[in-house]
Order: sequence, then C-alpha cells, then structure tokens
Amino acid sequence: MRLEWIDDILAVLDGGSLARAAERRLLTQSAFTRRVRIIEDSIGATLFDRRRKPVTLMPGVQALEPELRDLSARLHTLRHTMKTASDQTAKSLGFVCQHALTTTVSPQVVLALTANGQTSTRVRSGNQDECLMHLISKQVDFAIMYALPGDETPEPGNAFETVTLGTDMLIPVATPNGRTKADVAFLPMISYPPEVFLGQVFARMINPRLPKGTTVSAIAETALTLAMLQLVLTGIGIAWLPQSLVGDHMSNGSLVRIDDVLPSQPLIIRMVRLSEAQSEHAEQVWQHLAKQLQLRTVGDCPPDAT
Repeated sequence: MRLEWIDDILAVLDGGSLARAAERRLLTQSAFTRRVRIIEDSIGATLFDRRRKPVTLMPGVQALEPELRDLSARLHTLRHTMKTASDQTAKSLGFVCQHALTTTVSPQVVLALTANGQTSTRVRSGNQDECLMHLISKQVDFAIMYALPGDETPEPGNAFETVTLGTDMLIPVATPNGRTKADVAFLPMISYPPEVFLGQVFARMINPRLPKGTTVSAIAETALTLAMLQLVLTGIGIAWLPQSLVGDHMSNGSLVRIDDVLPSQPLIIRMVRLSEAQSEHAEQVWQHLAKQLQLRTVGDCPPDAT
C-alpha cells in the first residue's frame, strides 16, 4: 500500500467526491480517476461506489478511516525522519585530534564547522600514530596534530596534504612551590612514554639541551596531557606541557613557567588529510577550515613553510 494511495483515498473522504479530491491532490479529474482505477487494480478490490453520484468510497472502506489516517500520519513522519537522517549522513564529518590538542583545538574546529552549516561532527582523540591510522583507515576526514618546525609531512611521499593552523610551545611548568626544584641537579619529572609524539619531542629536542649535570628522575609517566596537568598541579614534579593548555593556570598563578632555566620547544599545529579525491562537501569543509580557522599562536615559533 503506497503512501500516495492512502492520501488519495483520504482526499475522497475529505472532499466528498472525486472532483474535489482531484483538486486537493492538484490533479485533473481525469488523471485522478485513472489513479483511482490503478489503486483498485493493484489492491484487487472495488474501493469506490460508482453507483452513487458523486462517486464516493464503499462503506467498508469508509469504516477504515481511523486506520488510514493513522497510517498516513506515521508514514509521513517516517519519510521525513528518513530524509533528515539521509541529509545528516551526507553532511556528517569526523576528525581526530592529538590528545594534547583535543581540549584546546577541537572546540574551535566544531565552532567553525557549525558556522559552515555542518550538521553532524564526530570528534575523536588519540596519540599521533592513532590519528594517522584513523586517517589511513578513513574513519575520519582529517586530523589535527603537532609537528616540529621544518619536519616534513607525517609520512614520506605524497600520501598526506597538510595546512598549518598555528603554533604552540612545549614549556616546562611547575607549581610556585615546585619552582625551586628546577634549580637543582636532581629533576623530578612527570614524563611522556617514549613511543608517543611528545615523548619523542622531549628525547630528541629537549633532553639534549638540559643543563649540564642535570639528572632526570621520572616520578610518574602518562601519555595524556590532561592527566599530566593534574599531576603537575599536585606539586609532585615538573612537566613539559603545551603552553596553550596551561595558559589559564599560569594566569591565575597555580603554575609558573620555568623555561628561563630549562629548555622549551616550538611546535607547529597542522591539519592533515589524505591526498586523494574528496567529496564536494568534504572539500568545502577543508577549504573553509583552512581559510577561517585561526588558532591562537603562542610562543616564538617561526612560521612553517610547508
């Protein structure tokens, strides 16, 4: 039973004749009469009493009016719901942020997508390797990750396309009471696992620049910057955290930066996607973000030319 057939029958009930029903259905009377015969032929039953003038529904069909109206309403609702779901799926978009950027950057990305008319956005978080795997497996449309100034794209070749969104600084911080711990040779530190990106940045760029004679002692280890932030706030040690993440804590005095005696490291914030043909919607979103998303630049990191 097709929805338009139910609506045709209800139009006859409401109009009282085929002529008035045809007007309600925006059809000529001859076209509507042909529709009526198609309905009867398809169902295999006589629905209209042609012995009466004007032609009207058979009494048994009239008795089904409550069921017909309920079915019509539910099918119209279902059709609208399915169309809305289809439209949302067509506009659905997902992205992943490196853990350290999820708190500071993803709200700005979602806000920019909302301003661009995006109806549904899925936000994921992971370490850099996980972000790349989400991209390669096409679970997300793009990723937002840190990179070191001058580094090439995340993998060799032309597999990825990148846009620089801003800069950040990885800086050593501690509570005011823990500030004095940076002046001694024994450095109590909350560290990153060596396999995660910021752990690699520390090993490659910061550790070789520590003051001569400094001994690092790992008090705790975590890959999650938010967890590391809470650990630093307890005063148990020093940690290197993105300046964008700790700015409010430095403003209210709960943390102090100690890059006057310990090294810091500039970071680039990049938006990354696969270098391949994109849907029209995905391309519009990418261009909109590349043009409109302006992340707050911190530190003295030089612009990236990539």
